[in-house]
Amino acid sequence: MNVPIRKLDVSAYTVPTASPESDGTLVWNSTTLVLVEAHAGGKIGLGYTYAAPAAARLICDLLAEAVLRIDAMAVPTAWHAMNRAVRNLGRPGLSAMAIAAVDVALWDLKARLLDLPLFSLIGPVRQSIAVYRSGGFTSYSIEQLRSQLRAWVESGIDQVKMKVGRNPELDVEWVCAAREAIGPQAKLFVDANGAYSRKNALAQAEAFAGLDVAWFEEPVVSDDLEGLRLLRDRAPASIDIAAGEYGYDLLYFRRMLDAGAVDVLQADATRCGGISGFLAAGALCQARPLLLSAHTAPSLHAHPCCALSPVCHLEYFFDHVRIEQMFFDGFLQPTGGAL
Repeated sequence: MNVPIRKLDVSAYTVPTASPESDGTLVWNSTTLVLVEAHAGGKIGLGYTYAAPAAARLICDLLAEAVLRIDAMAVPTAWHAMNRAVRNLGRPGLSAMAIAAVDVALWDLKARLLDLPLFSLIGPVRQSIAVYRSGGFTSYSIEQLRSQLRAWVESGIDQVKMKVGRNPELDVEWVCAAREAIGPQAKLFVDANGAYSRKNALAQAEAFAGLDVAWFEEPVVSDDLEGLRLLRDRAPASIDIAAGEYGYDLLYFRRMLDAGAVDVLQADATRCGGISGFLAAGALCQARPLLLSAHTAPSLHAHPCCALSPVCHLEYFFDHVRIEQMFFDGFLQPTGGAL
């Protein structure tokens, strides 16, 4: 069965946030979705990434020509062709995100050509994947924070995440407010987005442990592998140290795992070269063994998460949930805390 890829349609949409948002190291007021529709055999596969509009230009100018006429059944062939095409541009960053959007579209296209759900095509290990809801931006008032997290727990999701790090001297107070809002049973995660120094992160971890925080994401900048390892070794045992969302290739993930830097690796298929890259990250984790968590983009990650045994959960991120509800028919809503 040879079904040549006929064309790629590419578009970009910039969506304003519901209100100004910030975390420990960044402020933003919009998010851009770059969407790819791949055509072959009378079917259309859909893929996307969250990236600058320049990713769309890169797909049109370079990646489309790299994959045209390749058999739509041979997704790895197309993936390697795209990676060769960006050699002189550099693969990490924009190139990897552009490749991701096309790769996801090609996996979706293959599944549609075979009339299979994507997770069945990859090979399911489960029928659903647990989610945690995330938002809790540092731009919120303390009452907004309480209200948002409380509502999520009341809706049946027992794992929620908030941002920390913009005002370190206030973080313990705000985490305490979050814990009071969600009650003692729900799991509370925090994400510093690399805002703390090593010593500050260690002190915060000890304070957060007293509030039953179960997850400390990017306590220091994720390229500081020694710092992450310090936190993993020295932080209270009840807290998992997590990082990896800025991984654009397999070598990044391998270096992080070789350093023993995290308890849970994060990977984002919209950044690490699509579903092909995400599956490779899963294989690395399975070989350790180490848990893997999917970073944001729930519509994209739901199927591959059900096909990878190391995956522990998927981030149901406020901004992406809002956008994907606007754009995609059949958007998945959690049932019993899972997709």
